[in-house]
Amino acid sequence: CAFAESLHLSGDRPIEFSAKLMWKTGGRIANAQLFVKKDRYRIEPSGGIRTEFGYAGVTIVWLDEQKIWHVLPHRRIVLSVPFTSDFLLPFSVQLEGETSRTVIGNSLEGDQPALLYEVVVQNRFGQLERYFEWVDPQREILLKLLSQHRDWFVEYRHVVLSKQPDYFFEAPLGYRTIEALEARVPRGWDYYDSDRRWDWK
Repeated sequence: CAFAESLHLSGDRPIEFSAKLMWKTGGRIANAQLFVKKDRYRIEPSGGIRTEFGYAGVTIVWLDEQKIWHVLPHRRIVLSVPFTSDFLLPFSVQLEGETSRTVIGNSLEGDQPALLYEVVVQNRFGQLERYFEWVDPQREILLKLLSQHRDWFVEYRHVVLSKQPDYFFEAPLGYRTIEALEARVPRGWDYYDSDRRWDWK
């Protein structure tokens, strides 16, 4: 999805919150618990994310420092790699490059009342793309963003606006940090499930 390639966080967005995350790309869906604190967020995926050192149970994204930490508890290491757009999540209602927004009407996202929009975005290549966006009208927060062709979406459920502890976004005590010169994780999440392995390309 070109949107995921060119997205930047823009406009007002919740500073700190937690949510259940669902993310579809490359025909695969991942589920995770998400914790957000300003320009950092912590992803705890079901099953883990494969790295060159094994499966990471936690991934911490530092937008402010443009780096990603993959936490591998079985080896007690933190693999630090340069930030890539594969782990960039949209949080704001206002989208980067937005050219128009049309209200479709009232809707439901899960069991959450929502206002549904059609949003047109101009990507970095000058092309227009359409998205459907579900917004919590009371709290003005993004609940779901879906591409027009339905091949990509990000969804946040059970969003709780609350202060997140600093240690969620720090390296665990006693872990060794390994700096990688380049990101070795394949495009998208190479995701492991107890029943099958999903390679996102």
